[in-house]
Amino acid sequence: MTATVAPQTRPPVTGQAERARRTRRRGRIIALLFVFPALLLLGALVVYPVLFSIGRSFFDASGTRFVGGDNYTEMFRDPATLKAIRNTVIWVLVAPTLLTGLGLILAVLVEKVRWATAFKLLLFLPMAVSFLAAGIIFRLAYDEDPHKGVLNAAVVSVHNAFKGTAEYPTARARTGQDLTAEKDGSYRTAANLGPGDTVDLGLVGVAPKDLPGGAQPAYASAQRQAAAGEVSGVVYLDFTPGGGGSPGVVDRKESGLPRMKVQVVRADDGKAVASTTTAADGSFRFTGLAAGSYGVELPAANFAQPYQGVSWLGPALVTPAIIGAYLWIWTGFAMVLIGAGLAALPRDALEAARMDGANEWQIFRRITVPLLAPVLTVVFVTLVINVMKVFDLVYIIAPGPVQEDATVLATQMWLVSFGGGNNQGLGSALGVLLLVLVIPAMAFNVRRFRRSQR
Repeated sequence: MTATVAPQTRPPVTGQAERARRTRRRGRIIALLFVFPALLLLGALVVYPVLFSIGRSFFDASGTRFVGGDNYTEMFRDPATLKAIRNTVIWVLVAPTLLTGLGLILAVLVEKVRWATAFKLLLFLPMAVSFLAAGIIFRLAYDEDPHKGVLNAAVVSVHNAFKGTAEYPTARARTGQDLTAEKDGSYRTAANLGPGDTVDLGLVGVAPKDLPGGAQPAYASAQRQAAAGEVSGVVYLDFTPGGGGSPGVVDRKESGLPRMKVQVVRADDGKAVASTTTAADGSFRFTGLAAGSYGVELPAANFAQPYQGVSWLGPALVTPAIIGAYLWIWTGFAMVLIGAGLAALPRDALEAARMDGANEWQIFRRITVPLLAPVLTVVFVTLVINVMKVFDLVYIIAPGPVQEDATVLATQMWLVSFGGGNNQGLGSALGVLLLVLVIPAMAFNVRRFRRSQR
């Protein structure tokens, strides 16, 4: 008779499951302890201000009386706010598009440059400059005075190289002398002249230190008489250094005004029949004139004010000028991100296209750009979010008189709340509007990141 062995039963696993649950619970608690400081800061610096601003937007300027949606209604009736919305739209449409395009072009070109790393470093360096410092730099660069603003200095130099500049912008005729001012800014002799006459044309308003180099005394030329059939004379500075001269008379120490354009015109119709330029001593001479009555004219071009350049920070150009400063800062950022995406492209597709006979433009347009579309989209949306919040550059670069012409939603929110408006209810409503505009772009970016991770 054989003995039967009872089947062995496994011990219950309830103890192991309990230990596993305890381990998981302990892990969650430890993770929560690590995350808690970040959540606390997030709540204090982001969640609470957002909720407080939403609630504050339903109260009046003092914060004591509930006004419902009046702040939102007033916001869209205020011309300054409407201008801020318009400028924000311009920023959103222009700046991210230009930056993405420039970043793409530079990223493609950098691949063909030997010193690519150094080139990227130079373009990325402006990112290390704060918006405050960049605003001050461009405020000086855009200065309208060519002696201060580097851009206008360059513009004025190019303009003067092609069109020249007037020698005597401050010169004028002395009151009571023989010259009369014309409507176009020129000067003409009051009395008519004929062949054989001589005339002395005295001007004032030119500092001796501003006389052109090589200017000589006019006295000797003023003593010469005109020959038959000619009109001659001298244009001089009617001012004797040290005093003692006689107005309207060419004294020995008075200088001629060289390189002054002079015309002889018919007295009946004012039409110019001859022109010349004064010599170093200010003398001029017209020969071969027919009998008749003439006048001597100093054209307005002699007295034109110097070209002062472009009003970069005027009402018409202030927004494009500030966008230009923003491009200078962020172009390197766009180039580096797009360059990283470009480095990850499958090279076999590009080589296959080249073997099939495609040129570089066709490869760029039909292969590179489509493959980079996800990266370009992320860069564009990120820049849109950043552009909506731009404040520093606008506030620093735009001068006070044109601040309203350059304002965007962020600056308008600050101006209404703290910059003189003292209406934090309306300012909170502007902040809520800005939040509502930013949320769709942020949500789109988050969705793109999650999709790329999958």
